[in-house]
Amino acid sequence: MAYIGKQPVIGNFVKLDSISVVNGQASYTMQNGGANFTEYANVNQFLVSLNGILQSPTDSFTVSGSTITFASNLLTGDVIDFIIVLGNTLDVGVPSDNTVSLAKLTATGTKDSTTFLRGDNTFAEAGGGKVLQVVTATDGTERTTTSSSFVTGSNTLSVNITPSSTSNKILLIMSSTGRGGSGSNGFYTIFKDGSNLGNASNGFTLADTGTSSGIAINYLDSPSTTSQITYDVRFRIGTSGQTAVLQKQNCTASLTAIEVSA
Repeated sequence: MAYIGKQPVIGNFVKLDSISVVNGQASYTMQNGGANFTEYANVNQFLVSLNGILQSPTDSFTVSGSTITFASNLLTGDVIDFIIVLGNTLDVGVPSDNTVSLAKLTATGTKDSTTFLRGDNTFAEAGGGKVLQVVTATDGTERTTTSSSFVTGSNTLSVNITPSSTSNKILLIMSSTGRGGSGSNGFYTIFKDGSNLGNASNGFTLADTGTSSGIAINYLDSPSTTSQITYDVRFRIGTSGQTAVLQKQNCTASLTAIEVSA
């Protein structure tokens, strides 16, 4: 059916059974389908017509349980035209689209742009695996060492990151090129605040003897802190007297730290 203007909202409307007036009586029993009617919240839900005139709730009549009581006794010849109850509180019908706000929900938790409503009627943030921050350092200069102990290749392959929660992880991704000396390997690793995250002797990886090769290190760290952490790339020679290379000329090395929510 078409409407001029705004379409009426669907609700639950109850027309009660007809009531015959008794001379000198003010109170009557309300019924719906032959059963006493009590499914309402307050008197303001009632539309009552007496002798063709709508009556004022509270002023002209009151309701209690299944009884309606007029302000004065009705007389022979009076007619209760109808009693209609609006918005039955036990069946409010279907809400119109876009009319239920977050404030009307009983869900627990914080309702904001970072949370969603779960099936258990609670608001929560998205699950683990969410990337919170990314810090990257790059270096395009060839670095060399003759040390048999791990040394920093360059201050530029160092990143500082401060986790937002002790339960979060830090994913480390390092890529470069490297080369050991003739007859020797080059060993490469990542240090966290001065401690080797790889094997104490050989780190994570090594370069082929005397030739250049790609180096890739992926490591998921569990720092368990909300203090700043420093990660840096270090390397060493495998045999005394040889030279190890980190980052061959005309290439770019990188170290990336990614904070991932638990």
